[in-house]
Amino acid sequence: MKAVMPQVPEEILRWRSRTGADRWDEMWEGVLHMAPAPTRQHQRLAVQIHAWLETYWARPRGGEVDLSINVASVGGWPHDYRIPDLVLLTPDRFPIDRDDYLEGAPAVVVEIRSPGDETLEKLPFYAKLGVPEVWSIDRDSRAPQILRLSGNDYEEVPPDVEGWLQSPVTDVRLRAEPGNKLAIQIHDAPASRRLLPEGR
Repeated sequence: MKAVMPQVPEEILRWRSRTGADRWDEMWEGVLHMAPAPTRQHQRLAVQIHAWLETYWARPRGGEVDLSINVASVGGWPHDYRIPDLVLLTPDRFPIDRDDYLEGAPAVVVEIRSPGDETLEKLPFYAKLGVPEVWSIDRDSRAPQILRLSGNDYEEVPPDVEGWLQSPVTDVRLRAEPGNKLAIQIHDAPASRRLLPEGR
């Protein structure tokens, strides 16, 4: 259920802060978006993608990958930010790190789509920042999309003949697999291939 409140009562904001319910709250040009906590399956998938990226992409290539960090427009903190599930930074983008938030465009943002969430509504924000790539992964089917910035909008990267989506920024490949699994690997390193989430 979606609700719009012209003014959020202070007692609600205090309760959310006290209980940690505001952990995933976002500010969209001064408008508070109160997102519910992700499901266990959502968080589990995000954590496993993070671990894989840390091992096979970030460390070998000198990049960084973070979970649920604030991504703000330039000069916009704390009134204009979103919280993707993961962000990838290439070394040339390290200067946008402000510790509490990133001010500007990461190399890639990853959004795990849940029913009724605002993933699609975030795309204009990421485009305005100049984020080169957005990975959108369905929470339930694990089907991926790679969206590449083209002008002021995103276009889908088409799959190759084997169904792989190739990330131009990272050289990572993604593909949906039977059993609601996400196949992920470095393009030229078959030994890095994993099916996520692992376990049940």
